[in-house]
Amino acid sequence: MSWKRTHTCGELDLQQKDKQVVLNGWVDVRRDLGGVIFIDLRDRYGVTQVVFDQTNKELHEKAQQLRSEYVIGVRGTITKRDEENINPQRKTGKIEVRVEEFTIYSKAETPPFEIKDDIETGEEVRLKYRYLDLRRRQMQENLILRSKVCQTVRNFYSNLDFVEVETPVLMRSTPEGARDYLVPSRVNPGRFFALPQSPQTYKQLLMVSGMDRYFQIVKCFRDEDLRADRQPEFTQIDVELSFVDEETIYSIHEKLMADIWKEHLGIEIETPFPRLTYEEAMSRYGTDKPETRFGMPIADLSEIVADCEFKIFSKTVKDGGSVLAISVPGQGTMGRGEIDRLTEEVKSQTGAGGLIYIKSDKGTLNCSVGKFLEEDTVKAMAEKADANDGDLVLILAGPSPAVYRQMGTLRLMMGKRFELIDTSQTHFLWVTNFPLVEWDNETRRYHALHHPFTSPVEEDLDKMESDPGSVKARAYDLVLNGNEIGGGSIRIHQQGLQKQMFKLLGIGDEEAREKFGFLLDAFKYGAPPHGGIAFGLDRIIMLMAGAQSLRDVIAFPKNQKAQSLMDNCPDVVDEHQLKELHIELRKKPKV
Repeated sequence: MSWKRTHTCGELDLQQKDKQVVLNGWVDVRRDLGGVIFIDLRDRYGVTQVVFDQTNKELHEKAQQLRSEYVIGVRGTITKRDEENINPQRKTGKIEVRVEEFTIYSKAETPPFEIKDDIETGEEVRLKYRYLDLRRRQMQENLILRSKVCQTVRNFYSNLDFVEVETPVLMRSTPEGARDYLVPSRVNPGRFFALPQSPQTYKQLLMVSGMDRYFQIVKCFRDEDLRADRQPEFTQIDVELSFVDEETIYSIHEKLMADIWKEHLGIEIETPFPRLTYEEAMSRYGTDKPETRFGMPIADLSEIVADCEFKIFSKTVKDGGSVLAISVPGQGTMGRGEIDRLTEEVKSQTGAGGLIYIKSDKGTLNCSVGKFLEEDTVKAMAEKADANDGDLVLILAGPSPAVYRQMGTLRLMMGKRFELIDTSQTHFLWVTNFPLVEWDNETRRYHALHHPFTSPVEEDLDKMESDPGSVKARAYDLVLNGNEIGGGSIRIHQQGLQKQMFKLLGIGDEEAREKFGFLLDAFKYGAPPHGGIAFGLDRIIMLMAGAQSLRDVIAFPKNQKAQSLMDNCPDVVDEHQLKELHIELRKKPKV
């Protein structure tokens, strides 16, 4: 038997006083005060206190068997709580329901952890019992936020004449970037589908088809090593437009972000967003996703120390490297022991060879390699780093661009350690003018910094063969508080230029025809100029919710080994299934 509820556990107040109601939910807390039993009844909408007293002894005795997480239904009358028992933290805190009848839908064993937000249970246990973890208020709020943001996204694009189109989940493998998840085809022996890392080629084909404004909230898959902000399957807000330039992309999506933050967080976002070129972001912050809610920009000391007596500096500059510094405010009195520990931490986390410092304290500059440097040189270094009295200047030397990334990591470490980041702020930032390609010493060839369908800027077309490393791309990333939340580009839409790009990436004509012949053929029949962007929905929700991991905003995530502990997948399959798929295992998995 199931009683039809009249109200949820989060909506009752004094306006319904003396009304008879039916509530359904889980027993959150049970308090037995002898003559009276109080139950906090919980559903996803809130908590209502229900009361069993001895006016009905049979009912009271039956209520004594109730325990946490029992699922029950109650019928009773709403009454006002005594003044001393009012709970101002709850909407329902001024009322309680005097139970006249109740039913137990199901009993519950003692759960492996308490169903409350401030639990200290390890994540492995939470993931194994995910259905219990999802009963927690914070987890439910995260999923509700996600649902509401998705609705806002769909309404936003629909109002701008975008069409939501579903693209295939089974596609061909085009291993450019992360590894594909492969799906064997039973009816095509020896052939495989791949799960999409992105709907990139499909959305470009939609532009060729004349579907000039496309969007989709889409599942994507990448078989790569995981971190707190990575999952093997993730969700993108995927967008593509025809006859578009960068400015149109920027203006539309600044409005989208402003709408989301206003509607769901009540925060007014100022537009247009600031912009930095890739070169500016790397030189100032050592990263292409800079955290701009605090200062400490990187200073280049190379010119000052190029001819100094300290060989580590002068040789680094002579060999084409850089000497960089940041000034940490108020840390000029840091002790030697703490600096030594910091040095070891920097070496382990960034790969830097060592850390050099200048302390500015009470008008005196104390440099850790001061005996090799002129006093005027040390002073010029501190000034270049914009150090004030009481500050600590930290210096790294090494080959470029690696030393910039090392300094970017060190800057962020210092910002977090000394609580310099203004977490009350929300900083959106466009990073633009990325290099089109970058050289990989390991594979001895160029790789696309974004993907092979990104268009070079028109003025750099003549350098595609002569100096490809200097070619800029019509690419852009959207950064939020030091996190990349989206990226896109204006695409190549001409067959000749696309072939040239493939050639630059070491993809010969035969390989290009095999992997991307369908796209090249499509370009022969009239392709409009087009471009787009994709946003990481999981990461956006994580940042909006103030969560520490993507796993806190995904209903059923995988752990850092790409496993689901709850239902034990991936798992072995029987020999019959493998035989049907024409697969023979070289190594038997451990069971």
